[in-house]
Amino acid sequence: MTSSERGSTSDAGTPAAAGTSDPTATGPTAPGPAATGPAAPGPRTYGPRERMVFSAAQLIRRDGVASTGMRDVAAHAEAPRGSLQHYFPGGKEQLVNEAVAWAGRYAGRRVARFLAAMDQPTPGGLFAAMVRQWTDEYETLGFGSGCPVAAATVDCAESVASTRTATAAAFATWNAPVTEALTGMGVPATQAPALATLMISTLEGAILIARAEQDVRALRTVARELGPMLDACVVRDA
Repeated sequence: MTSSERGSTSDAGTPAAAGTSDPTATGPTAPGPAATGPAAPGPRTYGPRERMVFSAAQLIRRDGVASTGMRDVAAHAEAPRGSLQHYFPGGKEQLVNEAVAWAGRYAGRRVARFLAAMDQPTPGGLFAAMVRQWTDEYETLGFGSGCPVAAATVDCAESVASTRTATAAAFATWNAPVTEALTGMGVPATQAPALATLMISTLEGAILIARAEQDVRALRTVARELGPMLDACVVRDA
């Protein structure tokens, strides 16, 4: 799911951030706004609530939950500080949970984008695309940020039950379209959910190692080594 992006206004995760114009993005590089037709209007303008959810996800993936304050989120989102209580009466816990849910939705929606960009989709190709969004970010912007869902899990799994539930749901939201994609590419339906979990968990681990080493070596390694194993799971019609 992805750089600490700051924006004004702009698919699981709000304003036009640096390098993105989509406040609902949660991955390394958020996509731009989707055109609505030949004469599509300019980028959609997002309100303060949407911008704050986006900003929370970006700050959490950079600094973690504990170090992300409500005032920091409001400033990053360029939203009135007084609007925090209005939009998030449940306080920081509610905002964090919504940011995590947004991140899961964004990551899930990215799957369709990856598939659409492939002439002949394969499980290994899909995984390579999932990895590439992170190698691209790290090589361009540095290793300052990771996955907001992983960050929230590390910080809150044992201390905030609702956030642990939100992170589990976010991973499930991401897993579902990966599973569906694998099935569509010929992986048996009984095996696809497990392979989707393998892909996501491997990616998350490689992101962590990449940040620790300040190097994309782990990301490139998992893409190279796991890809052929994933492709071998496709059942060809006789």
